[in-house]
Amino acid sequence: MITSTALRAPREILFGSGQRRSLGRVARRFGNRALVCTDARLAGDPIFLEMMDDLRSAGMVVQIDAGVEPDVPRDSCVRAAVPAREFNPDLVIGIGGGSCLDYAKCVALLMTHGGSPEQYYGEFKVPGPVLPIIAMPTTAGTGSEATPVAVLSDPDKIMKVGISSPYLIPQVAICDPELTLTCPPGLTAVTGADALTHAIEAFMAVRREPSPDLALERVFIGKTEMTDFFALKAISLINAGLDRACREGSDLEARTKVMMGALYAGLAFGTAGTAASHAIQYPIGALTHTAHGLGVACMMPYVMAYNRAAYGAELAEIGRAMGLDGADEGQLGELTIRHVATLFRTIGIPASLAELGLARDKLAWVGEQGLTVDRLIKNNPRPLDAASMERLLQAAYAGDLASVD
Repeated sequence: MITSTALRAPREILFGSGQRRSLGRVARRFGNRALVCTDARLAGDPIFLEMMDDLRSAGMVVQIDAGVEPDVPRDSCVRAAVPAREFNPDLVIGIGGGSCLDYAKCVALLMTHGGSPEQYYGEFKVPGPVLPIIAMPTTAGTGSEATPVAVLSDPDKIMKVGISSPYLIPQVAICDPELTLTCPPGLTAVTGADALTHAIEAFMAVRREPSPDLALERVFIGKTEMTDFFALKAISLINAGLDRACREGSDLEARTKVMMGALYAGLAFGTAGTAASHAIQYPIGALTHTAHGLGVACMMPYVMAYNRAAYGAELAEIGRAMGLDGADEGQLGELTIRHVATLFRTIGIPASLAELGLARDKLAWVGEQGLTVDRLIKNNPRPLDAASMERLLQAAYAGDLASVD
């Protein structure tokens, strides 16, 4: 039985090999002055330069901001907004990995509404529409091209922070798998693992009581029939393509599956939200200075094992989406957890928090900080308290899936 549901998504999604060549014509719909946000490496890439020529051929005046840094430092967005206002763009185009897309969202926000990023931390703090955003990912991971969130690093806070608002969803997402062909194996693994955790956590998010007010009171509302559809498609596609995309980077079919999976995962968690793996990664990332995708993927099998008591049927359904089979639901759920752990280990994801580089004496602090990320902890299907968090982290540190209770 279908109950009330919701989906937050771009107005238009263009997906497929060669779609980057549509950029000029798409951008022209929004005006004739485009601010392009990217990083220094990509700004000199021949394919990027071709896209800039395409914009200019379409009659656009282009200003390139190649100042995107990893993890989007808060003040970098503030600095970027000053020359951006002087340029007075009609739209903002983000081209690159998740940091480039999140940076573009923040700059569009600050140019439209002013102030500083801190004013908008949390949910529903953006007061109205921002400049139109076109998002073009060059990695298959964050799904930011389809989500209502921008994540950045605040030097006054220990962990990353997010600005979450439907107004931050790009007007158009242009996803061209050919743009990921030069992505190195390590980055392919980390971003692809991040995408798979997005899909799994969206599918295993709490299911809240339907209400006409739910999507008006929460940006991330928990699992629904529509988010489940995209989450399971994402799981199937990423499972089918990720290992090969890491081993055979020129395999466009594998790259296409992973990029579409990352997009679908963004559509799923952009409404459903993520849960405990992401809450725990924030303090882990702050201490170990490791990539977000490494931390969430390292934790994911342990969180799946912890949640099996509450969501055994969902675990089995994830396994079926991955092509697994078991004698019964319980066995299939166990096979699913082991399969995810094996896939991640195969592509180079650390199998334990010790391997990730976390010091044992920091486990208690990680648990305390993780529990403060209320929005994500409350989105987990099985409640977490201090005692259960401690047991979960001890198991993840030791690399002992069997001990998760």
